[in-house]
Amino acid sequence: MTLLLKLSQLIDQLNELVGKSAFWLVLVMTIICAGNASVRFMFNYSSNGLLEIQWYLFAAVFLLCSPYTLQKNEHVRIDVLAGKLPPKGQAVIDIIGTLFFLLPMVIAILWLSLPLVAESYKINEMSANAGGLIRWPVKLLLPVGFTLLALQGISELIKRIAFLAGRIDDPSRKTHGPTAEEELAAAIAAAKAKEAK
Repeated sequence: MTLLLKLSQLIDQLNELVGKSAFWLVLVMTIICAGNASVRFMFNYSSNGLLEIQWYLFAAVFLLCSPYTLQKNEHVRIDVLAGKLPPKGQAVIDIIGTLFFLLPMVIAILWLSLPLVAESYKINEMSANAGGLIRWPVKLLLPVGFTLLALQGISELIKRIAFLAGRIDDPSRKTHGPTAEEELAAAIAAAKAKEAK
């Protein structure tokens, strides 16, 4: 179990590094978007390549940050049942969800995406739009992102099993500060309180 927990830590470190690095793509995407809109407004000129790079960057952010989101337990959950269970019950649901939903879905997408990427690379696929970009790099994001997601799923599985065995504390318990939603709610409440004075 100790070896598996070390593997889980390595996967967590990898996905944290990738996720935090991918955050910067949001800034790059915003600058390109603002620049493209400004040039289109001022000079009545636009580039399909610039539009497509925004889509590519969005895909990169989504696919490369998804494993990090899973690691931080910030993914979307429907807690109709699980929210009412104790932590060990929630861990069991997480294990079932990972084994029967997450990992099979990831494996299916990997299986289906690899031939698409290989064919796109082989023919050096280009966008059908004039001035568009080469397609295989963005298609390569599918197997890369889903491989990282599969690894994170395995890491979460290891942590949940270790928690049930009493080897570690509850991995789903949030030890960091408030979520983005909680921070926003607090800021709104503070603004309302300030207005009321």
